[in-house]
This record gives sequence, C-alpha cells and structure tokens, in this order.
Amino acid sequence: MSPGADDSGPEQPANYRPAPSSAAARDRFRAQRRRDTAPELALRRLLHARGLRYRVDTAPLPGVRRRADVVFTRARVAVFVDGCFWHSCPVHATHPKANADWWRTKLEATVCRDRDTDATLAAAGWCVVRVWEHEPALETADRVAEAYSSRTARRAPAGPPGYRPV
Repeated sequence: MSPGADDSGPEQPANYRPAPSSAAARDRFRAQRRRDTAPELALRRLLHARGLRYRVDTAPLPGVRRRADVVFTRARVAVFVDGCFWHSCPVHATHPKANADWWRTKLEATVCRDRDTDATLAAAGWCVVRVWEHEPALETADRVAEAYSSRTARRAPAGPPGYRPV
C-alpha cells in the first residue's frame, strides 16, 4: 500500500445504502412517516386551538430544498419537529450496531444539514424553532407561540390611516 493511502476499502458511491440487518429493521424504517407524525400533529392541534394559522411541510425559502414541519410565512417563523433518532437527540439518541459506520456518517450529516438550514434561514431573516419529539406538546406550543408573537408584535397594527389602538 502506498504511503497515505486509505485502507478502509473501496469507496462507496454517493447513493450507497447498505442492506438492512433484518426484515424487521427494514419494515420499521419503511414505516417511518416523513410528515404528520404524532408529535407534529399534537403541536399543530395546540397551535390551531390558539388561533394560529400556518402552512405544513413547506419549504420556507424558494430554491432551498429544506422543508419545515410548520411555517408561519408572514411572521417568518419555521418550526422543525426533530425525531430523537434521526437528528441525534443529546438525551435519547441511539446508534445502530449493524452498519454502524454508515449510520454514524448518515446521522452526522443530518445534524450538519440541520445547522446549515438554521444558518441559511437566519441569514434570510427567519426565526427557526427546533423542538424534539419527546418534548411535551404544551411546552413546544408555548415556545412556538412566543416566537410567533415576538415576530408579529413589531408590526404596526392594521387599520385606516391615523388609527391608534387604545
């Protein structure tokens, strides 16, 4: 082997995905929903009950291939409900033993993409709220409502010229 050569074996193509370790693992991952998960639905119900209206599973910025779970377009608030496994929750993250290197790389890339999304949206003037799937829905709804209020409270009240709220 030449000096500096990588001995980790042949390089895999960019779209390489290892075979599932079992049929049960395959079925479990196939059953994962991309949207409308139980934590998302609970949060959306509470936000709707508070009179907040939003878009669901939408790209906040045109041309950017990142989708937020809940988006308040006028207030520029994007809410992401992150799953503990997929987004490497510091409290509940687990690491698969089968295909461990592949999963480690994949999950690290997801976290990096999350940070890049946060920075991209912030640079465009958006407020990003990230919540973990294990957080109580009432607490997350409070955080989202607070972010929404802080973004809309700065705007002048709607009304005819000369209108002043009491």
